[in-house]
Amino acid sequence: MSILFILLVPAILTAAPLLVRQNRSLGYLSAAGYFVVLALSIRLILRFLARGAAVSLFNFIYLDALSLFFVFVIALVTFAVALYSVDFVAREAAGGAISEKKARLYYSLFNSFALAMLLVVVVNNLGIMWVAIELTTLVSAFLVGFYNSKDSLEAAWKYIIICSVGIILALLGTILFAYALLFQAGVKSLNWTELIAAAGTLVGNLLKVAFIFILVGYGTKAGLAPMHPWLPDAHSPAISPISALLSGVLLKTALYAILRYSMIVNQCLGPAYTGRLLLLFGLISLAVSAGFILVQKDLKRLLAYSSIEHVGIIAIGFGLGGPLGTYGALFHILNHAAAKSLMFFGAGNIVKKYGTHNIHIIKGVLRVLPLTGAMLLVGIFALTGLPPFSIFFSELMVLAAAFLKGSYLVAGLMLLFLSIIFGAILHHFSQMLFGKKPADQPAESEPLTGKAAFIFLLFFICGLGWLMPGPLNQLLLSASTLLRGR
Repeated sequence: MSILFILLVPAILTAAPLLVRQNRSLGYLSAAGYFVVLALSIRLILRFLARGAAVSLFNFIYLDALSLFFVFVIALVTFAVALYSVDFVAREAAGGAISEKKARLYYSLFNSFALAMLLVVVVNNLGIMWVAIELTTLVSAFLVGFYNSKDSLEAAWKYIIICSVGIILALLGTILFAYALLFQAGVKSLNWTELIAAAGTLVGNLLKVAFIFILVGYGTKAGLAPMHPWLPDAHSPAISPISALLSGVLLKTALYAILRYSMIVNQCLGPAYTGRLLLLFGLISLAVSAGFILVQKDLKRLLAYSSIEHVGIIAIGFGLGGPLGTYGALFHILNHAAAKSLMFFGAGNIVKKYGTHNIHIIKGVLRVLPLTGAMLLVGIFALTGLPPFSIFFSELMVLAAAFLKGSYLVAGLMLLFLSIIFGAILHHFSQMLFGKKPADQPAESEPLTGKAAFIFLLFFICGLGWLMPGPLNQLLLSASTLLRGR
C-alpha cells in the first residue's frame, strides 16, 4: 500500500493551498510531504529487493525494478525542490515578483506536476502513461510561464506547441503498437505486462515504424536533439525550482517511456535496431549541445544545453547496451538529476541577486554568494565528469561499454564532444565565480532551507562517487537486467 500513499501525498498537497494561507507554511508542508514520499520509495525498494518480485496493484499500478528506480529519482529531486522552494517562493512574494495568491498557486502546480510524473512511472497501462506525460506538459507549461512576462509566456507557448507535436507522434506510435499486438498476437490491452509477454510473437516491420514514432515523440519531451528547441527556451524564463524539476526528472520520465517500448521491440527484433537509433540521437544531442554551450551567454540556457548533453550520454549508454552500458546509463540518470538540480538552485540564487541571466555581467559569485558559489564550483566539476564525483563513474561506464563493444567511433566522438563541453563550461563559470565582485553587490548569506537543499544534493553527488550503497546497487543491477531482457 506504500505506493498509494506515494501518490496520495502530492494529491493532498495539491489541494493544501485551499486550506493553508501562509506561503511559508505551505512550503514546509510540501517539504515534509516529499520527505515522506522519499522514505516510502526507499521502503518499497527494500521490500522489492527482499522479495525479488514485481508488485501489481489492481492491474493498474505495476512496480518492477525500473519503475521503482524512477520513483526514487523523482522523490529525491522533488524533496530537494520542495526544500529550496520554501524560502525562494517566500522571497519572490516578499519582493513583489509574484503575489501571495500566485505563491499559493505555485504550490498547487508544483504538487500537480510531481503527481503527474510519479503517475507516469507507476502505471501499467501505456495509454494511461501517455495521458500522464501529456498532463506533465499541461501543468509544467503554467510553471514555465509563471512570471507572466513576455518572454515567459512566449516560452510557455513554444513549449506547449513543440511538446504537443511530440506527444501526438507518440500517440501514433502507441496506436501502431496496439494495432500490431491486436492483430498479430490477439492482445486487446495496452497493459505493459501483457504486451511484453506477447512481444516475441510479433512481426517486426510494423514495430520498427511504431518505435520511430515513439522515439521521436517522447524524445521531443526528453530533450533529445534535434527535437530539443523547447528546452533552452523553457528553462531561461521558468521559475528556478521548476527548472530543476524540468531538467532533473521531467526529461527522464520521457526516457522511461522510450525504454518501456524499447523492451517490447527488443523482445521481437533484438536490441540492435533500438540501439542504433538511440546511439544516433545520443551523438546528435552531444554535438548540438557542444556547439551551443561554446557560444552561450545566458546562464540558465547554458544549463539547459548541458541537460541535452547528458540526455545524449544516457541515450548512448542505453544504445550500447550490455551490462556496463545499461548500468552506466541508469546510474547517470540519478547522478545528473542530483547535480543539475543543485546547479539550477545556484542559478536561481544568482539570477535573483544579480537581476540578470547574462554570463558576461555576473562576476564574483564566490564573494557575493559564498555558499552558492562553492556549490556551483562543486557542481561544475561534477557535471563535467571529473573524479571523484559520481558522474565521472557513470560516464566512464558508458565509455568503457563503447570500447568493450568495439564501437571506437562512438567512443571517440563522445570524448571529443565531452572535451569541448568541459572547456566551455569551465571558461563560462570561471568568469562568473572568480571575476571581480561588483561594488554595488554586497555579500549575502543564503536562507536555511536553500542551504539544506544544497547539502542534501551534495551528499549524493559526492557520496555516490566514493561508495555505492548495497540496495541501490542491487536495484540498478535488477533494472539493468530487466532492460536487457534477462
